[in-house]
Amino acid sequence: MSDDPNADAALTSTRNVEVVVMALLLCVAVFLGWDNWRIGAGWAPDGPQAGYFPFYLSVLLGGASLVGIVSALRSAELREEVFVGRSAFGRVLRVFIPTILFVFLVQLIGLYVASFVFVSAFMIFIGKLSVWKSLLTGLIFSGLMFYIFDVQFNVLLPKGPLEAAFGF
Repeated sequence: MSDDPNADAALTSTRNVEVVVMALLLCVAVFLGWDNWRIGAGWAPDGPQAGYFPFYLSVLLGGASLVGIVSALRSAELREEVFVGRSAFGRVLRVFIPTILFVFLVQLIGLYVASFVFVSAFMIFIGKLSVWKSLLTGLIFSGLMFYIFDVQFNVLLPKGPLEAAFGF
């Protein structure tokens, strides 16, 4: 921790984050190990069963997770090291929350309109750019994306009511 009074207040330590991530990986490893054991992780007369290789990979992942948890709990440096401060986490959330909203918007109004809203709103609210430049950039970006993927490459991407109204 820093003695600087202007330093960002710590939200959590690196040790806490490492222990939580390793515990989540351990849970994934246990689930994958169980599932691969269920489908067959042994050796059949014709060779390895379907879960043989994935089972041993999950055992390896579980072992690495346990080693990571133990080493993180024993480390004094990680206990003192700041993983993220409050203001830095706020900046992360200013990007993360709109991105999650974008994912939900894609389901409701389609990729192209959601991209227009996302790019324009980001430029206006986060980038503090003028409204007309932001709207124009969002429109050009979404239009180019539609032309490249839908018209040129004929890739099926999620479409919403606006594209349906235009017959796409």
